[in-house]
Amino acid sequence: MSVAAPEVGGVSAPRANAVQWLGRFVFRFRDYLAPAGLLVILALTWPEHLFGSESVNRWVDVLGLLVAAAGQTLRVLVIGYAYIVRGGSNKQLAAPKLVCEGFYGHSRNPMYVGNMLLLTGLAIIYNSRWVYIVGLPVFLGGLLAIVRAEEHFLAAKFGGEYEDYCRRVNRFLPNPRGLRATMRAMRFDWKRVLRKEYGTTFAWLSVALFLLIWERLVHFGYATRHADIDRLLLCYVPLTAAYATVRWLKKHRRLDS
Repeated sequence: MSVAAPEVGGVSAPRANAVQWLGRFVFRFRDYLAPAGLLVILALTWPEHLFGSESVNRWVDVLGLLVAAAGQTLRVLVIGYAYIVRGGSNKQLAAPKLVCEGFYGHSRNPMYVGNMLLLTGLAIIYNSRWVYIVGLPVFLGGLLAIVRAEEHFLAAKFGGEYEDYCRRVNRFLPNPRGLRATMRAMRFDWKRVLRKEYGTTFAWLSVALFLLIWERLVHFGYATRHADIDRLLLCYVPLTAAYATVRWLKKHRRLDS
């Protein structure tokens, strides 16, 4: 006679443990998994033109950039108004305190909502059916596994305080009620945004430019679209210069706040 596995939050314990292990693994190796995933996508899939139209595809690219920019904007607001130390320590989950103020009073995971928008925007720019069917769900599933692992960690560390927080605040979907008052009550820290976010901004913009160049090379070749490709390549110059400048300022503690 078999015995049913114990339930943890409506999920069997073995399954919950597997999700938490996966979340910790993805969290620890995320800096390597993301580039590896991109290489796999480029090797096994190809960008497509919606309805076979180049002009329509340009609007698809604009849509992808807008979705990604929305994710970046959310990340900037969250970091600027209330930065949460959940980035980990030595590639492990860490949280010195439970942050409930700022945007975290309206969504428990606003940074991950921003990440999801960034990934979705890049997927739209690439515009491959296989990325929509397989690639994007895998990436988003990895983020969700990290969230589940963090939830388990926070519940174990903060107990009833975290449970009460979960009852009051949605996991993902931000509650707009009182958001304006929240923002008015806090000071926006641009230096903190530059310190914490310059790497992510540089990374997704670099990938977006590369995908825009790649789709032109795949569909038309360099000779046919060299003007477009050269303009996109030139965008790397100010982007790299901005990255190097902020990195220098950070290294020399000019961005301390």
